[in-house]
Amino acid sequence: MRAMILAAGLGTRLKPLTNDRPKALVEINGKTLLEITLRRLAAFDIHDVIVNVHHFADLVIDYLQDNRNFGMHVEISREDQLLDTGGGLKKASWFFQEDAVRTEPFLLHNVDVISSIDFGWMLQAHKENRALATLAVQERKTSRYLLFDEKNQLCGRRNADASSEERVRPSQQTHAYAFSGIHVISPRMLSMIDEAGAFSIVTTYLRLAGREECISGLRTDQFYWRDVGTPESVAAADAAHHTAALGKAITSTEN
Repeated sequence: MRAMILAAGLGTRLKPLTNDRPKALVEINGKTLLEITLRRLAAFDIHDVIVNVHHFADLVIDYLQDNRNFGMHVEISREDQLLDTGGGLKKASWFFQEDAVRTEPFLLHNVDVISSIDFGWMLQAHKENRALATLAVQERKTSRYLLFDEKNQLCGRRNADASSEERVRPSQQTHAYAFSGIHVISPRMLSMIDEAGAFSIVTTYLRLAGREECISGLRTDQFYWRDVGTPESVAAADAAHHTAALGKAITSTEN
């Protein structure tokens, strides 16, 4: 299994921590977000990874070289302009379309989230459902919810205040969940990405769901998960390092 780490963002929400570094190099208890994510992947025997970079790109590249890629095979996808999650994946799609791996699902992971989500379990569910994409979701508060039908198939999205809602397929009953920023994707989806330039991968998901493609939601409420996209959340994660949940998410992946 291969993976992509989305790390190209400007880290605007993390200022002033990102005044002199990219968000991938922001630290929690002495470990960068990039190291934490790479070690989590390695713990599930994922050693082939591509990382997209833009903001302070050379710092990320130098950091990986200085640490010998943490013993992994790491490729870089440099973005001269930010392409968002969908555009970033499309640019790096070559990494998942090589003959030896083009049929194996891959993992897409935001660098600014940490969790104890079981990637092997996600992969198994993805294969059992014959899904095009499987999105780790949770029942928690968020600014924008993804909507799923009774079979956990994506059918739309809406804002938290219900001021805006988009439906792409009919459903008698919907469930609103927050997306975790962790996905398992089948490589065959890559050829279906028609969007160009900078765009969110959720835009692609919604379009494909509207065409009756299997975009599944997988509840991961039983796992630890934290967004570390603000200085406050980084401080909270740092303070919580020695709790059992965060300890499992980080320290269990150390060599």
